Amino acid sequence: MTTNIQIVLANHPEGWAQESDFKLIESDMPAAASGDLLIENHWLSVDPYMRGRMSTAKSYAPGVEIGEVMVGGTVGRVIESQNPNFNVGDFVVGRTGWQLYALSTGEELTKISSDTVPYSTYLGVCGMPGATASIGLLEHCTPKAGETVLVSAASGAVGSVVGQLAKLQECRVVGIAGGSRKCNYAVEELGYDACVDYKAGNLADALRKSCPEGVDCYFENVGGEVMDAALSVLNPFSRVALCGLISEYNSTDPYGIKMMKSVLVNRVNIRGFIVTDHLDLYRKAIDQLVPWVAEGKIKYHETVTEGLENAPAAFISMMKGKNLGKQVVKLK
Repeated sequence: MTTNIQIVLANHPEGWAQESDFKLIESDMPAAASGDLLIENHWLSVDPYMRGRMSTAKSYAPGVEIGEVMVGGTVGRVIESQNPNFNVGDFVVGRTGWQLYALSTGEELTKISSDTVPYSTYLGVCGMPGATASIGLLEHCTPKAGETVLVSAASGAVGSVVGQLAKLQECRVVGIAGGSRKCNYAVEELGYDACVDYKAGNLADALRKSCPEGVDCYFENVGGEVMDAALSVLNPFSRVALCGLISEYNSTDPYGIKMMKSVLVNRVNIRGFIVTDHLDLYRKAIDQLVPWVAEGKIKYHETVTEGLENAPAAFISMMKGKNLGKQVVKLK
């Protein structure tokens, strides 16, 4: 192999991203100099945060420039190493982007093994989404046994882990998801006590019926009308971990929250958080999740798309909620 295949950003999209906003290119195969290693990527993660990186708007991280390789988490195998900390054949998880081969200094890579869990899980339940769920729930929401925890995007990569962790904390857990398939999965496979289909209408009324004693902890992944409905059922001194606002990422007309009065009346503690602000807790979370997944205490589902050329379609499908669990792209 003498060339690398990459997907770069072709346009800064307005509204929903289109496949035409990406471009597949060939480039020279990178060579490892002293201290470097060359990685053959086997798995690629596509995640909601990537929509923000495609924008020129101010955010918590720099955006991707036109012509640059799209940012993304990857699992790959070291095929050449000039770095004493890595050997040929090592598998590593990192953020080497939408490409088949990547050069790295090794600084942001972690060696992984498939002895206990599959490699792909290091991009989902045993990776960034899992750590996000763990830190957001346990450190920010701090649920107590017997409390009610509400989770939006309950069957997604982050939400599915949040719900199961809350059950391990002996909480009553209610999910919000789109469609009967996702709601049934949350209850029957993940162990949620109830799950409300926001597509069925009358979400606030449905939440009141499913949460008769109100909500003590809310893990927010969606925003918009879903967040408004959730604010209406919060208890006094409840805690909200504001992790994502996926309903607004593609909007050119942002939704205005109407239930802010509830925040004041109930003295709600809302905390926005980004998992990379908590690197001190990240490794601890992963080290806890891996054995739980291996033992079956935490279940997961992956939606797998094959081929780097299909990564844009997988990303767009995930943003429209068509995936169940974690969306990944199999490269090798």
